[in-house]
Amino acid sequence: MSTITEAVDVSVPVATAYNQWTQFEEFPRFMEGVEEIRQIDPTHIHWVVSIAGVKREFDATITEQHPDERVAWTSDGGPNHAGVITFHRLDDDKTRVTAQMDVDPEGFVENVADKLGVLGKRVKGDMSRFKEFIESRGTETDAWRGEVDRPGS
Repeated sequence: MSTITEAVDVSVPVATAYNQWTQFEEFPRFMEGVEEIRQIDPTHIHWVVSIAGVKREFDATITEQHPDERVAWTSDGGPNHAGVITFHRLDDDKTRVTAQMDVDPEGFVENVADKLGVLGKRVKGDMSRFKEFIESRGTETDAWRGEVDRPGS
């Protein structure tokens, strides 16, 4: 299993960055290889992705979500991965967004991509594109500010 960590500072308030990140259906606009995301209910998401020419569909569960702080998830099948996105207020109009993901590549192509650092480069690019996306808009496309408590809390 590999751990990937990337951070980007965005020139928008923490609420704006967080609100945009909760709009999962918008991820294909800035995430390479993400073809489609459908939010099934407040804690379940269906993904369609393509990595190194291999198309995968899987479901994920939001395991924790707290406005302006964090969104955590784990896959329910398919590629085994989990992660957390955290939001840190740097000042009134600047936010650090940090992605930390644990990924266990599935299949030969994904394992080779992982060993060559392709997945880390993809996450770095996605974070950079998120920065461009939210800063060019200046505001979120929508928001969901609900709470999801960590299991067992």
